[in-house]
Amino acid sequence: MTDLKKQELEELAFRVRQHIVKMSTDGGCFVGASLSAADLVVYLYSEFLNISKDNLQDPDRDYLFLSKGHDVPALYGTFVELGLMEESRLKNHLSTSDNIYWHPNTKVPGIEFHSGSLGHLPSVAIGVALDIKMKGGSNKVICILGDGELNEGTCWEAALVANAHKLDNLIFVVDRNQFQANMPTEELIPLEPLHDKFSAFGAAVKRIDGHSFEALEEAFTAYPFQEGRLNVVIADTVRGKGLPSIEARADRWFCNFTQTEVEALLEELKGEKLATIESETLVVR
Repeated sequence: MTDLKKQELEELAFRVRQHIVKMSTDGGCFVGASLSAADLVVYLYSEFLNISKDNLQDPDRDYLFLSKGHDVPALYGTFVELGLMEESRLKNHLSTSDNIYWHPNTKVPGIEFHSGSLGHLPSVAIGVALDIKMKGGSNKVICILGDGELNEGTCWEAALVANAHKLDNLIFVVDRNQFQANMPTEELIPLEPLHDKFSAFGAAVKRIDGHSFEALEEAFTAYPFQEGRLNVVIADTVRGKGLPSIEARADRWFCNFTQTEVEALLEELKGEKLATIESETLVVR
């Protein structure tokens, strides 16, 4: 990945995070988890998947299913930046005048399937991937899951079925931010060793830094990871990424900030971006 491409993606992810923060008022949203998933969603839509505002009904398009549906602010923010949605619609968040609320809604163009009840979309993604295989298509199918979501047995059943049908056109992406709602996953129901567990279920697994666009590029350009096996990417992320004041905090999984707090968080986000740029510049020197 070139430095220019990396900078473009980082700038895009920064703008998406701005949208997420702005949606965390007037009723609030799952801001921490949305911030952890922002880089994943930005990379997949802008670099990996064949999805655009011009091909949403094209049978040859790729598919993304956001199984951890509470991260939908990251999805909507990405839609805005890539021209799939008007930015003005984000102001209708949780309003009865629109269909934009806490979970994906198929009435929003670009949403393939509604979600919110965790553990359900891996099975939907399997159905689509199997249909593509049977028709001889080359579409890619992504299903983004939360790490806490993996406590749903349907996720592991889905992994078994995907491998039974050799669905190497399907990728499970796990947003591994180490939290389930307001508790660390390893204190509630431990998931580790997660790589070994997916491997034992027959999947070809890669574990990466979910905030590194270079790591994302290296992993996804290797698709399919192994012929005839479900692809799994475990993306290690940080809840609340980009806002040090709420990063990795158990009490910041859902937030309804005041407008004054939102403005302060936007300034913090901007300051963190500038600090990162300065740090990278010093390293180069």
